[in-house]
Amino acid sequence: MKIYIKNMVCSRCQLVVKSELEKLGFHPVLVELGEVEILENLIADEKQIIEKVLNSFGFELLEDRTTRIIEQIKKLLIHLVHDYNKSSKINLSDYLVDKLCHDYSFLSKLFSQEEGVTIEHYFILQKVEKIKELLKDGELSLKEISDRLNYSSVSHLSSQFKKITGFTITDFKKLKNSNRKKIDEV
Repeated sequence: MKIYIKNMVCSRCQLVVKSELEKLGFHPVLVELGEVEILENLIADEKQIIEKVLNSFGFELLEDRTTRIIEQIKKLLIHLVHDYNKSSKINLSDYLVDKLCHDYSFLSKLFSQEEGVTIEHYFILQKVEKIKELLKDGELSLKEISDRLNYSSVSHLSSQFKKITGFTITDFKKLKNSNRKKIDEV
């Protein structure tokens, strides 16, 4: 049986969910961002127990189709920014259509209605959070960050960063508090 879970945004989330399900006596077969497949078929009481445990860690069970699609879009965008092989450029709309097997105009309209921002803007917000992370790490140059996140130039990265955060890259580096958001808060 598949269970869809909101706010699973990283590998640590996967470990927590798997561990908690095992503690409850379930047998996860597959644990991915946003979804888990378990051997068992759940009854209502078991679903409530799982929901209560997962809620204590900031996760939510997803029931309706719309919410599942929105979470799948977010999961794919987060994957593109945080885990994707940065050496190749990809068309965002083609990528989502290919992965979700829905028309992009449907996905875009649904996402905007539910989230209050466009898919593209959400993607930019994710990229800006990744830029903040990479700047704070201090291991990469701006050119390397720009290349890794598929910006056309350092100038484009810098102007988008300033537009979203209100800070220049230089000013941001000087801040003690990085103003970074958690992935699921973007």
